[in-house]
Amino acid sequence: MTALLLAEPEPTMRGFLERQLRSDGFDVLAFASPAALPRSAQPDVLVLGDPDALDRMRVPDCPVIVLGRGADAVRTLELADDYLVRPFAYEELVARIRAVLRRCPPRRDVLDLGPLVIDRPARRVIVLGADVTLSQKELALLAKLASDPDRVFTREHLLRDVWGYRNVAPTRTVESHASRIRCKLAAAGLDGWVVNVWGVGYKLRPLAGA
Repeated sequence: MTALLLAEPEPTMRGFLERQLRSDGFDVLAFASPAALPRSAQPDVLVLGDPDALDRMRVPDCPVIVLGRGADAVRTLELADDYLVRPFAYEELVARIRAVLRRCPPRRDVLDLGPLVIDRPARRVIVLGADVTLSQKELALLAKLASDPDRVFTREHLLRDVWGYRNVAPTRTVESHASRIRCKLAAAGLDGWVVNVWGVGYKLRPLAGA
């Protein structure tokens, strides 16, 4: 059963969504505020009713769908996996949840590439034994590349799977995040690990012999 965390400030909507999602087979924990989300929870997906909370909460290591009013959609998609504008049809929310879960299948808790270790539950990136601080989306992008280090991920694939874009819009989000990750890894001793494959996308290049 899919574990779903619901943080919805409006009581009537929270009660409705909790009942409906349970009836559709989700294992739901519902809260009014993201501050009440249990730190020990390991959900498969988070549905968040307050877009502004993304800037001040500890986001679980899972896909995040935000319910908002539309004006802050672009900014929110820099941090979350999908965005649904209120008012919305319940059927569309369920379809979005299932689509996000298809894009983000169950993941290994720890990705160990020798000198680079990504501990998902702890949200830690360890380079040559030392912690490196990454933002949520930087970590998600690095983990995506590390999930298949020999693969070249297209820019469109990354925008879809890491940012939840359904239609590729003109944006340099992937490039800017990849550049920041490359600089942080280089400063920690892994130079050249995030590779821009010209005209295609990005891949992770382990050190020779690693």
